Amino acid sequence: MAKLDRSLLIAGNWKMNKTVNEAKELAEELVKGSNIIRASTAVLCPPFTVLGAVASVIESTVYRLGAQNVFWEDSGAFTGEVSPPMLRAVGCQYVIVGHSERRQYFGETDASVNRKIKAALHSGLTPIVCVGETLQEREDGKTHDVIKKQINGVLEGLTDEAVRSLIVAYEPVWAIGTGMTAEPEDADEVHAYIRELVNIAYSPDVSQNLTILYGGSVNESNAETLLYMNNIDGALIGGASLKPESFLQVISTAESIVA
Repeated sequence: MAKLDRSLLIAGNWKMNKTVNEAKELAEELVKGSNIIRASTAVLCPPFTVLGAVASVIESTVYRLGAQNVFWEDSGAFTGEVSPPMLRAVGCQYVIVGHSERRQYFGETDASVNRKIKAALHSGLTPIVCVGETLQEREDGKTHDVIKKQINGVLEGLTDEAVRSLIVAYEPVWAIGTGMTAEPEDADEVHAYIRELVNIAYSPDVSQNLTILYGGSVNESNAETLLYMNNIDGALIGGASLKPESFLQVISTAESIVA
């Protein structure tokens, strides 16, 4: 069974894990299995401190490099921050913005995420923009309200061309790192709702061609049922991306779907 024209993208968010040597070892293991990657896109998003090391390992392979965060200025007195040009210079093509952990622990808002998206796009980076509701919001029946507020907030002021150049990741907060995963049909329904919001704000062409990933305890066991959903265009993977065999199995599943 083939998906629609949208291809599948599998991104691994390593979060705050791996020293330089450990990162090299993980990247080398992933490269060994990279011959399976033909029709899908695979992105590795390690911590800032190992971006250069991972870049050297995956250079000339099919893997693409991404970062986990970015600041909205190119340079200046912003101690501890990393700019879009810095990420580009080390080899990044993608950057995760607005992850729920950034919102929860570091006070990021839709407005600050919006600034980061614009800065990333200006430097030629592809933002992977995260949205998602908490368990309480889901139980209160507010999923659509939360998603609508976040999508409208993070995309504010962006042109059709800009939205064509980004990726959205739906990550229900209650499913991140918990082992809980949204039912495939429920996840697909939220993805379809995101497309509807983008359709209203932009156009059918922009919404139908928008890549929307699902994130939240995705692994080799549940990837197939999720990736087969019509509105799910890939996965943003946390814990399973630190296990070469698990990450490669998810990629293999994606390959079987888009083949």
